[in-house]
Amino acid sequence: MSRLTTSIVLALIAALALSSCANTIRGAGRDVSNTKDAVKDAAN
Repeated sequence: MSRLTTSIVLALIAALALSSCANTIRGAGRDVSNTKDAVKDAAN
């Protein structure tokens, strides 16, 4: 592979990895929010 092709492939892999991390963090935030709401409802 040429150097340019290798750089492009690595950039695409990095972009894919970062986008999957963002989705995981967003999902974790929703889980925490849902847990907070459930605890609040149970207290009432």
